[in-house]
Amino acid sequence: MPSFPRTRLAVVLAVLGPVVWGLVVGWWTPRGPGGNLDAVGSVLVSLAVGLLAGWLSRSRWSMPVAPVLFALAVELARMRLRGPSVDAPHLSGFGVGALILGRGLHGLLTLLPLLVGAAYGAGIARRTATRRDRRESDEGRPSATPASAGEGRSPATPGDRPASAEDPAGPGTGVGGASDARRPARRRHPLWIWLGRGAVGLLAALLLLVTVAVALPARTAPIAGGVAELTTVRSGDRELGLMLRGADANAPVLLFLPGAPGSSEIGAVRRHLADLERHFVVATLDRRGAAKSWAAFAPSSTFTLDSEVADAVAVVDHLRGRFRQEKVYLMAHSGGSLVGVTAVQRHPERFRAYVGVGQAIDLREADRSQYADTVAWARRTGRSELARQLTDLGPPPYADLYTYEPLLANETGAFDHERTGASEGRDGAVTNLGVPEYTLLEKAHVLGGTLDGWDVLYPQLQDLDLRREIRRLQVPVYLVDGVHEVPGRLVLLRQWYAQLEAPRKEHVVLDGAGHRSLFQRPGPFIDLLLRVRAETGPPGV
Repeated sequence: MPSFPRTRLAVVLAVLGPVVWGLVVGWWTPRGPGGNLDAVGSVLVSLAVGLLAGWLSRSRWSMPVAPVLFALAVELARMRLRGPSVDAPHLSGFGVGALILGRGLHGLLTLLPLLVGAAYGAGIARRTATRRDRRESDEGRPSATPASAGEGRSPATPGDRPASAEDPAGPGTGVGGASDARRPARRRHPLWIWLGRGAVGLLAALLLLVTVAVALPARTAPIAGGVAELTTVRSGDRELGLMLRGADANAPVLLFLPGAPGSSEIGAVRRHLADLERHFVVATLDRRGAAKSWAAFAPSSTFTLDSEVADAVAVVDHLRGRFRQEKVYLMAHSGGSLVGVTAVQRHPERFRAYVGVGQAIDLREADRSQYADTVAWARRTGRSELARQLTDLGPPPYADLYTYEPLLANETGAFDHERTGASEGRDGAVTNLGVPEYTLLEKAHVLGGTLDGWDVLYPQLQDLDLRREIRRLQVPVYLVDGVHEVPGRLVLLRQWYAQLEAPRKEHVVLDGAGHRSLFQRPGPFIDLLLRVRAETGPPGV
């Protein structure tokens, strides 16, 4: 790489590169890369921008300056977004998680290559300039970049001989006079030079490992004679991730909508509901902002219940066309059940039956009941700090995720139950990530997507009450709960169920299960779905 004189233009270009790239990233992947190609592309372009900034500036200062300028530009470009991963850091468990999985992961794929690139770019430029200066000195011509001390001297490079008491002006002025001007400077390797080189080398090795890790693709095991694929479906201008698995491509299609906004349950479906594949074509959707639908999140202002329903209907229409079926089964869990039941109400002609698991009815009332139960549990079990914190907050609703954090983080403890024989244990959210259907990057996005999606959408749903909004459905309805569901939720469900009008309706309560009953007791749950198929499927199916 030829040397570039360190002029004002060079410095300006060295500054503009990271800034422009930061603005592009803030528009292109504002929450960080979602897929393998995005991640590898971010690494390679960031490395190139850092390399160019270091080469143009010929200064080690480009190592911290280029990443800082880039980060400031990204933050400026994504100011329109909302969510824990892009908001100001928050000192709480959820806040630390959001910081690591948001800015931390994003920085690993952009700031790290910028730093490494700047280090090597500056080193190459200084080394090239030093060789040219020595060659011109040997030929007896003035150097383009004066080698003498003072204004205009190029930055010292590793291996340059610094001035000393014995050799105050540098090479060529010591004993021996003019003859020494033609003698190469004696190279020294101070400890700090070797430490710096070693640190940059270690960072480069880390960058290589990270790049290889995020490049590894996801996969799903093939099914002989059936369908098994990880694909995407377009909804408007968004691409939504979808897993399709079934032993018979002509079997009825069952679409599953996961719970929290921005959540992914592909791992849970693969680990606990694999037997469904023998009876249905199971389509598991990653909702907008989830692991396989990460890029579909922005902008936050368009993330609404209506947009979620539109996404679900777009996927349903894709499945109807793909498998040539007039109607599909819809199964939804927890928060996803609000989307599911609304889609069924608005478009009943597309569905054979609706299965709501942990069906949400009225979030405001459910949260108030959960709040009272959690405060009582905290006082009963000696958790005085939690009781004080909740009492100071007062009953929900709250404005953001962090205010809800004490309730959410303590739900498992406050409503714990015996899990002997359960397929999914208390650590299910972690163990479900160990499936090959997720890339390494998608595993990190499972939690990050939930935090951001929940923070944006959940407050919008506080005024929705199915007892008021949806009193009649035109398809068969099956509602499933665990016997250990949060009590306030069960009370609301029974109230709605009592007034609901539908061609057929049934409420099933599974023993030994809680809010995630479909994953905790998959055997009885699958038996129920087979009965749903028998009772509502077309003749001969």
